[in-house]
Amino acid sequence: MTQVTLEEAQARLADLIADLRPGEGVEITEGNRPIARLVADSRKLRKPRRPGSAIGSLTILAEDEDHLKDFEDYMP
Repeated sequence: MTQVTLEEAQARLADLIADLRPGEGVEITEGNRPIARLVADSRKLRKPRRPGSAIGSLTILAEDEDHLKDFEDYMP
């Protein structure tokens, strides 16, 4: 585990977080005494969504216009 001083952690916090890999950590010290640990989350990130990835997964068995009758007042 990497060690940094409190002053260094305050100055470079964004960089320290960006450099962490899942499960890795940084120990923050003050006067050679550990006072905190910064540990990266080890959960897997979701894959980004892809447009069109659900094509073919929905099957319409019959056209149904009856449900639109309730909305006739709102339709032009």
